[in-house]
Amino acid sequence: MYLLRDEHATGLIRLLTIGLRVLTLLEFVVRSKLAEEEATIVGLYAGNPKRSTERPTAEALLEAFSYIDLIGIKGIDGISYQLTPLTALQQRILKLLGFSHATYTQLVE
Repeated sequence: MYLLRDEHATGLIRLLTIGLRVLTLLEFVVRSKLAEEEATIVGLYAGNPKRSTERPTAEALLEAFSYIDLIGIKGIDGISYQLTPLTALQQRILKLLGFSHATYTQLVE
């Protein structure tokens, strides 16, 4: 990648650093909560859905949310939205992160 100005390179590095911090924080919070509960999380690995782990990676946690769809349907009364229901695994991840189920369902309201 070629960036014309030094400010662009600085901005890109800062953006990547913020992203890395978010991923690190995500892992830390989930792993801490699992250790506190002395529990594991099951279903993160597509090839082996029964495999459990007490140290999930941020990539695996985010991958669990990759099959969410928000559908907008245009009707006479306007646009109505439908959201894919959360799986048990997705609900567990949200709970470990300290988010309520309402955080997700409020996306369509």
